[in-house]
Parts: sequence; C-alpha cells; structure tokens
Amino acid sequence: MRSFERDIHLFGHHFQWPKWHLLRENSGDNRLYDRGLLFAIMGLIGFGFVMVMSASMPEARTLTGDPFHFVIRQTLYLIGCMVIAAVILQIEMQYWQRVSPWLLMIVGMMLILVLVVGTTVNGATRWLSVGPIRIQVAELAKLAFAIYMAGYLVRRHQEIRENAKGFYKPIAVFAVYAVLILMQPDLGTVVVLFVGTVGLLFLAGARLLDFFALILTGVLAFVALVLLEPYRMRRVTSFLDPWQDPFGSGYQLTQSLMAYGRGDWLGQGLGNSIQKLEYLPEAHTDFIFAVIGEELGFIGIVVVLSVLLFVALKAIKLGNLCLMIDRAFDGYLAYGIGIWFCFQTVVNVGASIGILPTKGLTLPFISYGGSSLWVMTAASMILIRIDYERRLSSVQAVQGRKS
Repeated sequence: MRSFERDIHLFGHHFQWPKWHLLRENSGDNRLYDRGLLFAIMGLIGFGFVMVMSASMPEARTLTGDPFHFVIRQTLYLIGCMVIAAVILQIEMQYWQRVSPWLLMIVGMMLILVLVVGTTVNGATRWLSVGPIRIQVAELAKLAFAIYMAGYLVRRHQEIRENAKGFYKPIAVFAVYAVLILMQPDLGTVVVLFVGTVGLLFLAGARLLDFFALILTGVLAFVALVLLEPYRMRRVTSFLDPWQDPFGSGYQLTQSLMAYGRGDWLGQGLGNSIQKLEYLPEAHTDFIFAVIGEELGFIGIVVVLSVLLFVALKAIKLGNLCLMIDRAFDGYLAYGIGIWFCFQTVVNVGASIGILPTKGLTLPFISYGGSSLWVMTAASMILIRIDYERRLSSVQAVQGRKS
C-alpha cells in the first residue's frame, strides 16, 4: 500500500500536480478552471439540442420528408463543438493577442468574399460554402472584432483616454466591417458589434464627449438604415402593433405571442407545442425561445434566462479579476464576450416577446445553426482559458513567494 502511495506521489510530481495542492492551500479552491461556468455552458448547449429536436421536426418533415433532418445536422454541429473546444482550450491568450490584427484582416477578407461567391438564403447573402459546410462569416466577425478590440485597448490605452484620434481609430475599423456586413444585409450583427465596441471603449475610460458623440452617431445611423429600407421599416411598424396586420407583416410576432400565452406558468410540456407545427416561422432558429415558453412556461424561460445571465455575469466578473492582476488583454476580451452574449440574448428574447423589432439574431447556445453554435463555443472556451491562466498565474505567484 505504501509503495502504491509513493508511486502516485511520484506520478503527480512528474505532471506538476503540486500546483493544485498549492491553490487549495492558499485560496480554498482545488480547481484551475471554473466548473460552474463550464457546466452552465454545457447545460445550455445540451438543452439547446433538446429544444431544436422538439421545435424542428414538423418543418423538417415538410421540407425534407425526414423529421430528424435538423437533429442529425445539429448532432454534427455538436461534434464540431467538441473539436473546437479541444483546440481552443490549448491556445494561450498571448497567441490571440499577437494575431488579433491578422485575424481581423482574414475575417474582413472573408466578408468581401461572401459578397462575391457567397450563398444566398431567403434573400440574404451571408454564407460561404466549404464542401457540405456553410459558414456564416458575420458570426466569425463578432469574435474576431472582440479579440481585435481587446488587443487595441491594450496597445493604445493611454491614447484612447487622452485624445480623439485613439478613440476613433477602432470606430473606423468598425465602420468598414459594418459596411461589408450591411451589404449582405445583416443589420443585427452590426448592432451587436456597435454595442460591444461602445461598451469596451467606455470600460477602457474613453472621454465622455467622444463616447456620447459616438452613441448619438450610432443611433442616427440606425434610424437612417431603418428608414432607407422598406422591409426594415415594416419590421419596426409591425412590432409596434403586430395585430394591425396579423396575417402579413405582424404574422411572426403574433404567432410568437400566442406561444407564450399558451405556455402560462408551467407550459404545455416538452414536445407539446402547437405553434411549432408550422404556424410559427423559424421556430427552431430565431424564435426558439417562444417554443421554450410554450412548452416549459414562465418558469422554464426564467430558468433559461438565469443560466444565460449567469454566463454573461461570469464573463464580466472574470474581466474585473483579470484587470486587477494586470492581465489587460484577457480582461477586455472577457468583457467583450460578456457584453456580446448578454446583448444578443436581450435582442433575441426582446424580438420574440414584441419589445424589440425582429433582428434575426440567434439565442446563444440554444438556437439551431452551426456557425453561431461553433463561434459561441469558441468564445466560451476562450473564457475558460482566460480563467485557467488567471488561476495558474496566482499559483505561480504563491510558488514564487514560497521559494
């Protein structure tokens, strides 16, 4: 028995397990990663798979004759998620900081390529087809721009605080991205990028005059974009009073509201939605939250929103912790991801309950779709890696003091 214990001790010493022991001794924690955050993300992805299975079968049967068509595809997407997670968790944060400008350029070139050889679906050209895989480049743009902004804020932190030049440089880059994405067209992604950019500049300590000027410009640009496109104007007017044209421009929202009404407190039960039987368009993608409300009721949607809020707040808290120990790039990137997750959730849910115009944004981790799920998985695994490196640096600091 003693021989076995000695072998285990030597094996642990070889793989540097004393780091875990030191962390437990000095901080009361024996983990080098955030289990709560990891389990929340895995829970959302697993729950999303169940809801996609429930919401997609009627439409899949009509479109392809196979009720499991979308389920099979979502299963393949989940396999892709595991591969992405395994790769992202191995990449050090210094690498992301070093390649952030190149990543921005590569995704920008892909956005241009979409306009030339992209695949058009429902009147929008947003996808690049690589064999059987279709990639929505705008989803990649969200992560690439968050990484770029984090790197820029580290490089130009003082310049952002002291003069307008440092403030407006990333705005110019955002404007280029915005024009390319609007040509697809995809106003929802542009709004997400704008909110993330504004939020990070504010957290970096930008001057209030520049900050408010940017917000005013953004609001005016949004209003102009809505007024210039008749279909966007119809979305705005229909969300204000969907019952005015319940079988035309207000159809999707009225069907969504009916789903919530049927859900009541406890819902109709998993799989018992009526609206998903081809009454509610995009029931497994943009409006999957309405199906959740119908099947699981008010209690169900509160639980889902609580977990999504938990993930977003974890990201924001992680950003604070990183800035406290001078890991500025990690901190700003965690902030950016947290703002992105939170705002996209608000827009998706707000559109389905009628307090915001329909924007075509997915519900993070839950809606059907490979591009969104893969990019969200990559972003969340970056959060896990940030937290791992933060905890590891604390262990190394303790070891340094003891030595």
